[in-house]
Amino acid sequence: MDRLAATLVIKALDGLSARSVATAQNIANAGTAGYRPLRVSFEQALAGAAPLGPGAIAAVQPRLQTAGAGEGDLRLDLELATASSTALRYAALIEVLNRQLQLDSLAATGNG
Repeated sequence: MDRLAATLVIKALDGLSARSVATAQNIANAGTAGYRPLRVSFEQALAGAAPLGPGAIAAVQPRLQTAGAGEGDLRLDLELATASSTALRYAALIEVLNRQLQLDSLAATGNG
């Protein structure tokens, strides 16, 4: 895996981790009166930074926002769907890294 791809995967994992924390907080506060759900965005910034190279990708930070009044009331069903989707995406990226490590190991040892 080249440096650009590795940097993208690691930064995507950072964003998904932040989203997972925010979603867990939303679920925990689902019954709290007046609670405004948190949203994490990073995909668009990451896609914009990708053509600029690893340095630009490394500078991308997940953006945490609180929904404004009347803008996206907390729906537990959607929060659970977000949690599930986030976990699946995270697991898929970890699998990509795992397979790359296996390939690198095979190449280094000459077994295969």
